[in-house]
Amino acid sequence: MSIYVGNLSYEVNQEDLNEVFAEYGTVKRVHIPSDRETGRVRGFAFVEMESEANEDKAIEALDGAEWMDRALKVNKAKPREDRSSFSGGRSNNRF
Repeated sequence: MSIYVGNLSYEVNQEDLNEVFAEYGTVKRVHIPSDRETGRVRGFAFVEMESEANEDKAIEALDGAEWMDRALKVNKAKPREDRSSFSGGRSNNRF
C-alpha cells in the first residue's frame, strides 16, 4: 500500500518528503510525478513505508498539517484506474 500526499509545494523534492515521513517509520520509496511537457512537479506524491502501521501513523499525524506554507492532504492511495476506458466508452479513434 502507499500514501497519497496532496497539496504539495512545487518546490518539494524526494529528500524533503523522505525526511518528513521518516519520523513515522522507514520510508521505502517516494515518487513525485512531474508534468510530461514542462517537467514541473504536479503538486502531489506517493510515499511507501515499511509497514501499514507506520503509514497509518504518518497519515494521522500529517493530514491537514501545515508544511512549506501549505495544508497537506494525506491519505491511503487509491488503486490506479484502468485508463483504457478514458474515452468514456466511445470508440473514437482519431489518432
